[in-house]
Parts: sequence; structure tokens; C-alpha cells
Amino acid sequence: MMEQIFIHRAVTLFPNAAVRKLLLMLMFLLVFWVIYFSSKDHTKFFSSLRKPSSLNYWNIFRKSSYQEEPLNSEISPIEMELRIEGIREKLDQLFPPRPFTHVTSTTSATHSTATILSPKDTYCKGDQLDVLLEVRDHLGRRKPYGGDFLRARMSSPALQAGASGKVSDLNNGTYLVSFTLFWEGQVSLSLLLIHPSEGVSALWRARNQGYDKVNFTGYFARGSSWVPSKCGLTLHVNAELCKYLDHRDREAFYCVRPPHVPCEALTHMTTRNANISYLTKEEWSLFQRVNMGVEIMKNFSSIKVLPCNKSKNIETKCQLGMKTPFPSGYTMEKRWIAAFCKQIELNEPKNINNCLKRKLIYLMGDSTLRQWIFYFQKVVKTLKHFDLHGAGAFETHMLLDAERHTLIQWKKHSHPIVTQTRYSVKVDNYIPREIDRIAGDRDTVIVITIGQHFRPFPINLFARRAINIQRAIERLFLRSPETKVILKSENTRDMAQNAEIFSDFHGYIQNLIIRDIFMDLNVGIIDAWDMTIAYDTNNIHPPDHVIRNQINMFLNYIC
Repeated sequence: MMEQIFIHRAVTLFPNAAVRKLLLMLMFLLVFWVIYFSSKDHTKFFSSLRKPSSLNYWNIFRKSSYQEEPLNSEISPIEMELRIEGIREKLDQLFPPRPFTHVTSTTSATHSTATILSPKDTYCKGDQLDVLLEVRDHLGRRKPYGGDFLRARMSSPALQAGASGKVSDLNNGTYLVSFTLFWEGQVSLSLLLIHPSEGVSALWRARNQGYDKVNFTGYFARGSSWVPSKCGLTLHVNAELCKYLDHRDREAFYCVRPPHVPCEALTHMTTRNANISYLTKEEWSLFQRVNMGVEIMKNFSSIKVLPCNKSKNIETKCQLGMKTPFPSGYTMEKRWIAAFCKQIELNEPKNINNCLKRKLIYLMGDSTLRQWIFYFQKVVKTLKHFDLHGAGAFETHMLLDAERHTLIQWKKHSHPIVTQTRYSVKVDNYIPREIDRIAGDRDTVIVITIGQHFRPFPINLFARRAINIQRAIERLFLRSPETKVILKSENTRDMAQNAEIFSDFHGYIQNLIIRDIFMDLNVGIIDAWDMTIAYDTNNIHPPDHVIRNQINMFLNYIC
């Protein structure tokens, strides 16, 4: 009734329709103004109006005109930093400083002694064989502490069989090396001194001293040409910077802004190893190729393993969430056999196709995972390459089978990518952001691997990325708990590479971090570290028969 009276009076007083519309607009603004000032947040509104739209706030690599608010983050930035610092402190305790004045006081493979405990003439398949290692320096003196980086392996070349051994550091200069005798026949044992404890300490110290062991060069588009500029994970220069920031996950990348070129014009990146080292001359002598990977058990004869009817068949199918032991399996005639779950051979194209039907598979990581998509394309002829208009090995790769509704995509994990090949950063995202984009369901699978490109940089960078990935997976499981997630650990690589930045010791540390961070998540683990030791590949990109077995393990998890 009151509304009708008000309208009637307004029409009477203001017969002109245009005037009435203006009056109504003014009244609406007045009501809004009163309501807003009665709220307790009006000061925030005014302060936001006074702020210019800042181009310094970036959502990953695309410029944004707003600062992104955190998305109900499970842990605060302070808690994140404390968690990273806690990881760093544990590793500092694990690898304490071991200064030395001369190489003669470091661990010597030649002078160290290995002894089989409770030796027998023959052993049974399934038995555990233990070896006690006592390390000594080059003068034959017993070492009072551990910390050496060792690699144990057993093999039968005639059977194309191999497996890792487990090394337990007793922290007093002795080690217990355990071998599970997975197969019958003549078995050879190997124990390599990759780095002495003094070298391990030097690598750990040098790794965490700076981000400048790799030079990044960014290329900014300017018309039909590119303008190169210095970039990096940190930059200490007196120049205007382009800041590529992810505020939620506290990730950052920087470039010096070229004159008269906007930051949004960054399109490509390349890297070179810098001529910088944090090792002393004495320390570098430990990383000459002749001093790495030296055999300790070279005088050991092979042992004989009999069937003894002691072996038991594993009945539990490979499933996500299973805890993987070390060693997690062994090779036999180039085939990987898991030690903790029952595998099905899915190597034939027909079986692979049946497994992949209606699957959306997202491979996120480095070139060791890119090998998978190349293998799929080679073996499964119904999977066709889909051109995403990119060029080069580091572009996003996609395979499609329209008839079976199968998609497989590989995408690099973004900064840092260490390669002399020029690669595009136009559509780059960190893995947590890529996971956030995926809806997920029972037929969606995500495979993740990170590590090789992180080795040259302080461990905080890797720990932060791993924690952010963990949190993204937790968010994914909240909205889609049936989605399958699998982690592939790092491959071992050639020892001839620059040990300060590429040593497998760095990969070993990162594997420890991954297992610790993801231990309570319902994910599958493909232990490529264990597999590449068993296969004795020593190649960052192992041959196809190794890739085939990694993929077979993957298929067993998802089908």
C-alpha cells in the first residue's frame, strides 16, 4: 500500500518520465550509500579504491591486475616456512660438516673391508644375505663416523637379473648392507663408494649456498624479434625487474625488464651452467670420475642360490596407497617384478588399449616422464599425436584416441627447467596450479615427477614445490577422491656429469623428502630410483625396456 502511495505522489510531483528516472537513480544511490556506511568494512573499500591496479602481482606467468587472495590454505605462510626449515634441519643433522685437509683422510674404497655375515656354501631363494662394511681412510685408519654415499646391487648377467641392496648407516664407520635373494642361480654382489662422507658434506654445503650455478636467459617478444634478458629464481641487480609471482604458493621467478618492453612479452627461456663453484680445490678432487663409484667388494666371488621351495606367491594386486619397501622389486630377463604386489603383464597394445579406454591421463614433470608419451605413441598405434601448435621437445605433448575416448598429455613442471634448448614459457604453470584445474573422476589419472632440474639449487626450492604439490593433491581428493595420483621417483644418471650440481646424491636427498611428504596420501609410487639401479642404466633417459616396465607398473595401478 505504501509503495503505491509513494509511486502515485512521485508521478504527481514529477510528470516528466526522464525526471522520474533520474530521481529513482538518486534514491537508489542514497540507499546503497547508507547501507554501505553502516557496515564495518567501508574503510577497506575506500583503501582499495585508492590503490592503483598493480601490475607487480602475477598469477604464475600471466600478468594480472589484482592480487590473488589465498584459497583457504591449509597452512599459513609462516607454517610453510617452518615446515621447510624443519626439513632442512633434519637433513643438516643427517649430513653434518666433515671438513678435511687432505684426501688421505677421506674414505677409501680400497682400504675399506666388507664381510659376509654368517656365510654359507649355498643360499635359498628368498633368504636375506647381510654384509658388514667397515670403512677406512686412505692410510688404513678406521673411520669413526658414517655418512658415505654408497650404492649396493646384486646381479646375474646371464639371467639379465638385478636388484638393489639396502644400506643401513650405523653412524660409527660401519654399515649393514642387506640383499634379498630374489632369484636362483649364481649371484654377484656389488657395493660402490659413490662419494665419501667428506664429499657428501661438501656437496650438501655447496648446494645450499646459492641459486647462481645456472644462468637463465629470458626472451621477450618485440615485434618480429626477441630481446634477451637476464632471469633467475633470485636476482640481485640494480635494475627494474619483472616479477612472476605466485602469492598463494610463495613461488617466484624474476627477469630484468628490457627497456621499452612490457613484462607480459616474455615468451621463451634457455639456460647455461654458470662458471661458479662453492667447492674447494681439495673437495673437487673427490669428484673426479676415477674417484666416484669405486667398487668395494671387487674381491668377492659369486654366491650360489637354490630354489629350496621357500618362495611364496604374492596374491595382493598392486594398488594405490601401498607402502613400497626398498628394494621394491627386481629385474629378470629385462622384466621388472614387484616385490610387494601382484603384477599383470600389460605390455601388448591390445591390453594397453583396454586399460586406457576412457582414461584422461596427465603427465606432469620433466623429460624422464616425457619418455612415457613417446613410448605410448610408438607402441599404441591408435593413439594419435594432436598438434597444439607448439614446437620442440619441451612443448606440451598430447595423444588422443577418439574412438576409445583416451587422452594422454605431458606438460613440463615449469621453473626451473635446466636445458640449453630454448623453450616456451607462454602457457607455463606450476604443477599445483595444473592440478587445481583438473576436475577429476575415477577415470582421471595424474602422474608426477620432479627432481632432476632442481638438483643445482638449494633444497628449500624443492621442498616448497613438493609441499605445494601435496596440498594440491589434498584439494583434488576433497573434490574428487576417486582420482588416481601416481608419483614417479627420479632416475639415476651418469656419474660423469658435473657432480656439484647433478650428482645422484642430490636425487637421493630429494627422494627422502618425497617419501616423507607424501607418505600419508593415497597415491601410487613407481620407484624409478630402485628400478634404474637394478637395471644398472646410469642414464637420465633409460632405454625403452626400462620405460616399458615403468609404464607396466603404472598400468597395474590404474586398471
